[in-house]
Amino acid sequence: MRILLVEDDALIADGLGTSLRKNGYAVDHVDNGLDADTALLGQPYDLLILDLGLPRLSGIEVLRRLRSRKSPLPVLVLTAQDGIDDRVRGLDAGADDYLTKPFALPELEARVRALTRRGTGQGTLIEVGNLVFDQAERLVRLDGKSVDLSSRELELLEVMLLRAGRLVSKEHLIDHLCAWGEEVSTNAIEVYVHRLRKKLEPGGVRISTMRGLGYCLEKPNAV
Repeated sequence: MRILLVEDDALIADGLGTSLRKNGYAVDHVDNGLDADTALLGQPYDLLILDLGLPRLSGIEVLRRLRSRKSPLPVLVLTAQDGIDDRVRGLDAGADDYLTKPFALPELEARVRALTRRGTGQGTLIEVGNLVFDQAERLVRLDGKSVDLSSRELELLEVMLLRAGRLVSKEHLIDHLCAWGEEVSTNAIEVYVHRLRKKLEPGGVRISTMRGLGYCLEKPNAV
């Protein structure tokens, strides 16, 4: 899951970014509305966390532009403004949820989990055959037993589970796994897939390679 964090307070941005990365998300950060609008035009994201009080372009305008492009991207608004009118403006402009500063990190993390699940159209559990992935708890069980996965392997599996039965290109995986400044080569993706196979295939979960195109996590009884 890849998140764009738009926050001009460096201290808040650093704390949020650290917390989200520890929870397995790839996080890009910008500190003004103009850069946020540019990023949203050029990169795929699973969630936008948006401060309203931004320099160069207001958070409300960023949101309006996003929705004018018919983007369904889930948006969590952060604002220091606690008046009802400000909350209503954000929701009317297309926000899915909001938090008023100051807020507790566990509450933000819970709202992020809820919005990313809503954005994928999934519940908290994704099940493919005898594999169960709990998106909220970030846990994987196979045949009822926990599977120990690294953070990269977990992210990779999540993307493939959300597209189970369909081709997932290496480029798509890189886009959703990596924040700005991170470099993950296609060779590294091959290594992660190899490790996942070793952990999942004994339980009957197959990841097929479509040479030159990408990978497919097969659904049970797929023809």
